Amino acid sequence: MSIVSKMAYTLQHRGPDDSGAWVDPKAGIAMGHRRLSVIDLSNEGRQPMFSDCGRYIASYNGEIYNFKELRKELENIGYTFRGHSDTEVMVNSISQWGVESAIKKFRGMFAFAVWDRSEGVLYLTRDRIGEKPLYYGWSGGIFFFASELKALTVHPGIRCEIDRNSLSLYLRHNYIPAPFSIYKGIFKLIPGTYLRVDGMELNNSYKPLPYWSLREAAERGSARGYELSETESIERLNNLLRNSVSAMMEADVPLGVFLSGGIDSSTVVAIMQEQNISPVKTFTLGFYEDVFNEADAAARVAAHLGAEHIELYVTPEETTSVIPLLPALYDEPFSDSSQIPTFLVSKLAREHVTVCLSGDGGDELFGGYNRYFWWERIWKYFGWMNGGVRNALSDLFSSVSPGKWERIFRFAGALAPSLSNLRLPVDKIYKFADLLRFKDRFSLYLRLVSHWNDPESIIPGAIEPSTIVSDHSAWPGLYDLTLEMMYLDMLTYLPDDILTKVDRASMGVSLESRIPLLDPQVVEFAWQVPLSMKIRNGQGKWLLRQVLYRYLPKSLIERPKMGFAVPIDLWLRGPLREWAGDLLSERSLAKHGFFNPVPIMKKWEEHQRGIRNWQYHLWDILIFQTWFDSVHK
Repeated sequence: MSIVSKMAYTLQHRGPDDSGAWVDPKAGIAMGHRRLSVIDLSNEGRQPMFSDCGRYIASYNGEIYNFKELRKELENIGYTFRGHSDTEVMVNSISQWGVESAIKKFRGMFAFAVWDRSEGVLYLTRDRIGEKPLYYGWSGGIFFFASELKALTVHPGIRCEIDRNSLSLYLRHNYIPAPFSIYKGIFKLIPGTYLRVDGMELNNSYKPLPYWSLREAAERGSARGYELSETESIERLNNLLRNSVSAMMEADVPLGVFLSGGIDSSTVVAIMQEQNISPVKTFTLGFYEDVFNEADAAARVAAHLGAEHIELYVTPEETTSVIPLLPALYDEPFSDSSQIPTFLVSKLAREHVTVCLSGDGGDELFGGYNRYFWWERIWKYFGWMNGGVRNALSDLFSSVSPGKWERIFRFAGALAPSLSNLRLPVDKIYKFADLLRFKDRFSLYLRLVSHWNDPESIIPGAIEPSTIVSDHSAWPGLYDLTLEMMYLDMLTYLPDDILTKVDRASMGVSLESRIPLLDPQVVEFAWQVPLSMKIRNGQGKWLLRQVLYRYLPKSLIERPKMGFAVPIDLWLRGPLREWAGDLLSERSLAKHGFFNPVPIMKKWEEHQRGIRNWQYHLWDILIFQTWFDSVHK
């Protein structure tokens, strides 16, 4: 009992309100739980929780938004309920219908472990898109599972050996994609799957079983004839989002919503406010650097909708002070630098609410990322060229210094004012130069989503594992590469980067985040909608914009896409220079022994001299070095 309680205690931030543990020494299983009380604040919601029949016991993280409908269905069968938590509905649904049939009924975000006392079988399950995390693995004849790696690493029987192959994936993507983790023998459960572990036969041969397939949803949706008109499609999406937002507003604690002023978050706020009598609390982070600041746009949206807007402007010093917290928040290397403002806005929201809705998922579902436009233009204008010619053009663009490119853009902006609206144009030029080295359309996408293009050369002894991104034979049969890119982003980048970032940042301050755009009904409808209703006239999210126009004037939302960025490039030449220089020194790199120092030090020198902006490549290394120092104190 003491060991499982100690493991659960490491997750106190995910559940500060209550704790519980259960051990069956005869069966050789133990479960621990930390509770963030959101629905049914009484002790009737305490976990681990038994089913009424006593056969199943569950430890569960997340929310099942349709639990009231499922409860009525169970009551009609004859079930009675002690409290009104969704946990009690979840475990009794499994008792009634079995694990696989029950989870197919659940609409929500969840990761849970269920022990079948009768059969001696453990089930681990993760939600369809991957909003909630779940790690598992074997070590020393023991099977482990937890929401975060920190709970596993405190167990005295687990061996944590860094996996150089996973590290190569990290350098490519700035995250480690599922099913891999930074440690050998520890895995992330793939979204939309469950794992069945027979307690009498522990081994590494267990394979996750799918209960829902994004590939099937994408192929089925894009293949069948679409019959709705544009007007009907707008109405259908609006109704689905209204239902999703309404379901996610179910809570016995205060709620709010993150607002950037962009299409996705503004849509969530607008629909949420329409269904609320009192003003919805909205939260925005502001920066004093204009090029990164979205706070003014968010404030205008909130004012128009009548929301109670709460914003916080942060200085570079306040922002960089988050960096030492990142290793403990993420447990493994994770270098999406927007993790910093995401943590700060989560911290702001937690001062006022316990649950916050967000607008994530719109880019993947409705075609919002710039790469969906880049690839088509590059393929159209350069795909016909000989590879040697493209490489020569790449060398030419790369050889021009940032200072010269800035002068070129200033001159061009004077002649064509629209060019002056480009955000970080010099970075885009260098990215474009790198993309010209593609071999085919599949490798073009891989380059679009890569940081280090040859991570094996940076990590001696590493062999980069094949993933669905690099193995195009595993891609779905969709009729357009843009759709295939959206599918791959939703399968990999969304859960392993975006949702990981949001979950760890929000739960790190005991704030629950909910994402209406990722409701299964919204997701499956979005894959039925033709690409022409997503991307139109060189602009993404056409259908989602039409829904938002019902609530907001175009003038408030039509602006260039910004993202949630921080000026890493400037920090590395300014307030973080000494810190970064020490971690990127030959002495430090050699001490850790994971990287070839030469190409890293070359990029650091070029960055300092202003020859190139290598912020993303350098940030990958810096975050790993910081993480490694933290876990090996």
